[in-house]
Amino acid sequence: MHKVIAKVLQRSALFVGLTALAGCFGYGDGGAPTPDVLATQGEDPSAQNLRVIGDGSVTVAMLLPLSAGGSASQLAQSFQNAAELAMNEVATDNIRVVVRDTAGETDVAQVAAEAAIAEGAQLILGPVFAPAVSGVVGPARAAGVPVVAFSTDSSVAGRGTYLLSFLPKQDATRIVGFAAERGVTTFAGLVPDNGYGLVMEAALREAVASAGGRVVALERYAPDDVASAAQALAGRGAAAAVFVPNGGDDPAEAARALAAAGIEARLLGSGQWDNRAVVAEPELVGAWYPGAAGSGFDGFAERYRTAYQAPPPRTASLVYDATLLANGLVGARGAGAFRPASLQTSDGFLGVDGIFRLTRDGLSERGLAVYEVGADGASTVVSEAPSKFPPSF
Repeated sequence: MHKVIAKVLQRSALFVGLTALAGCFGYGDGGAPTPDVLATQGEDPSAQNLRVIGDGSVTVAMLLPLSAGGSASQLAQSFQNAAELAMNEVATDNIRVVVRDTAGETDVAQVAAEAAIAEGAQLILGPVFAPAVSGVVGPARAAGVPVVAFSTDSSVAGRGTYLLSFLPKQDATRIVGFAAERGVTTFAGLVPDNGYGLVMEAALREAVASAGGRVVALERYAPDDVASAAQALAGRGAAAAVFVPNGGDDPAEAARALAAAGIEARLLGSGQWDNRAVVAEPELVGAWYPGAAGSGFDGFAERYRTAYQAPPPRTASLVYDATLLANGLVGARGAGAFRPASLQTSDGFLGVDGIFRLTRDGLSERGLAVYEVGADGASTVVSEAPSKFPPSF
């Protein structure tokens, strides 16, 4: 199974030397020519500026928030670009990707899914946001059409609906597990007081329990108030490591506040730290955070930049991988390409960001590395990403 997409990745010079594994898998401004605009079809809002990428015999729908406005529309355009780039790099078009608009809304996404299924789509890639995914699940499940969405909200995953995304829980599991291997047994957490923070708090507690450690303190904080929460940890018990999953300015501000309060603890981050602007702060030197394996994204980003005169968002690699996965599975499996046994292979696939696989419960698993922040943000790998998955889920 791993051999399905490897040839494509080799042609792209992404993973030279990794053929033993062999795998299937700022915002862009759409500067390069876009795929052909087909037509507006009747009253279907998802058919506005309908586009088709590739000319293979198997139809795959891609549902994106093209008309949602603002950054959502920019993200949708970059995702469409990533799909086009993937299809431009394959040797054979086994699929045709029909791009439909969801406007980021539940009702429009449902209409888009129904129209795609009526057109003969055998797989749906997207939507991006959880409300839109919720709108797609019903018609897709009724028709037996699998969905590979890009939301990070695990509540919308389930039978036949997979999330090919960077899921927050995996970050906590990987970084806590690594810290435990290095002898850390007591943990504290600083999480934003929002939905993401609640997810990461639960993930931290579960990961620490699985590692045999203890969460001795946890503080939630309002926007721009991480320093107060960090200071509050001083009276909550000693911890060898403090988990600060949020990105942006929060990690550096937390580090400064912890130091001022006399707390000497290793800072642990999440995938949101996988950004030079975050880890360039000198206060974070020595901190650990999980991230994608190798430099695959760099190669993808350079080719994307050449094609579209703009850098891709970090998540554009998900769409690139999903498109290659769909095209490769059709080439290898034909009519059985999107059956559960094909999509849920325990060996997984190799993509831009390393190995990944889709699970029976609709989630995804990834092989993550652990990085240590060095001077000037020059992070180094302190724990390599796995090159293969365990034999079973």
